[in-house]
Amino acid sequence: MFIGEYEHTIDKKGRIAVPYRFRKLLKEGAVVAKGLVDKCLCVYPKEEWEKLSTKLAGLPLSDPKARAFTRLMFSGAVNVGFDRQGRILLPAYLREYSGLKSQAVVSGVYSRVEIWDAKKWKEYKDKSEAGSDDISKHMIELGV
Repeated sequence: MFIGEYEHTIDKKGRIAVPYRFRKLLKEGAVVAKGLVDKCLCVYPKEEWEKLSTKLAGLPLSDPKARAFTRLMFSGAVNVGFDRQGRILLPAYLREYSGLKSQAVVSGVYSRVEIWDAKKWKEYKDKSEAGSDDISKHMIELGV
């Protein structure tokens, strides 16, 4: 399980260090994909990516929204490996999509890791914390 948040720098080549605790869970490999709702990047362990891929492959080709979603997910994804310093290379198109420049937050979100531009993460977190009463009520409605 991925939990916690860590601040890291993205170097000029587009590499970012992945926290050791996360790397241990990603030792079989990882896939980085676009976070389609929040404009962050999602890092999936291979087994989680396979589960998601199986679900996407099962969507009907006749459904235009399903085709669009599948295209966005697969075309925006990349297999990544770690260098000796525990870094992964984030391709330019993914950095551009997510607005990542030099400062980032690497956040554990149960079955995946998210990589956010540090400023966007702070804005998101501040907004979520300000609305925590509404969020709590909604979680109760969902049975949490």
